[in-house]
Amino acid sequence: MNVMTEQSVQATATPIQANAQDQFFAVRDLHAYYGESYIVQGVNLDLRKGEILALLGRNGAGKTSTLRAIARLDNPELRAGEVWLEGKPLHNQKAWQASRAGIQLVPEDRRIIQGMSVEENLILAQVAPGHGMTIEELYDHFPRLAERRKQEAVTLSGGEQQMLAVARALAREVKLLLLDEPYEGLAPVIVQEIERIVQSIKARGITTIIVEQNAVAALRLSDRAVIMDTGQIVFTGTARQLLDDAQLRNEYLAI
Repeated sequence: MNVMTEQSVQATATPIQANAQDQFFAVRDLHAYYGESYIVQGVNLDLRKGEILALLGRNGAGKTSTLRAIARLDNPELRAGEVWLEGKPLHNQKAWQASRAGIQLVPEDRRIIQGMSVEENLILAQVAPGHGMTIEELYDHFPRLAERRKQEAVTLSGGEQQMLAVARALAREVKLLLLDEPYEGLAPVIVQEIERIVQSIKARGITTIIVEQNAVAALRLSDRAVIMDTGQIVFTGTARQLLDDAQLRNEYLAI
C-alpha cells in the first residue's frame, strides 16, 4: 500500500476540471487516507442523472474507500479533491450534511439496528428532515419486508436484511445511491430480486454506483463501468465494452 505525505499529494494533484459544477454528479481528483496510508489516489468520476455505474476492482483496490469518501464519512480522510452533486459542493461537508443533500450509502455490513422491528428501522430512517418514499411505498417495492414488518430486523435472512438496508436508504431523499457489495453472500434468486429493485430505482431517476465483486452481475445491470487498481482508475467505459473484453476482465478482475 502506498504511503505519501499530504504535501506530495498537493504537488502531484491534477487541476480541478472547470465543468464539475455542470455535471449531475462529479468527483474531481479525490485523494483519501487512512492515517498515512494513501488509499484513494486521484479519482475522477462523472455521472448523469439516472445512470448506473459499476465501480469494480480486486479486493483492496480502493472501491469501498471511494464510496465512503463520496459519502463524506470520517474514514478515510479526504485531504484533496472535490465532490459535487447538482452543482453543489459536498467535499467540505459532514456525512449527515451529504445525506441530507441526497447521497445515501448502503454499506456492506448493512447496519441493521438491533432490538427494533423492520418497520421501526424504516421509521427511524425518516426521523431527520429529507424524506424519500413513504413506508407504504417502500412496502410496495419490498413486499417481503411488508410481510415481516413486525419481525425483529436482525432475525431476517441475509437477503431480507439487504432489502431492508436499501429500503432505509430510499426512505431518505436520495439522489445518489451508493451500494457496497449488495450481492455479498446472497443466493442467486435473491440477487435477481435485488437487481429488479435497482432497476426500479433507476426508473425513478435515481443515480447509482455499485461496488460489487460479482462483476458480471453488476455489469449486466449498469450503463458504464470503472475499474480501480491500487487506488487509481485504470479503465472507464461502457458496461458492454467490459463484458466483451475478456482480456481486460482477466487482467484487473480475474474473471
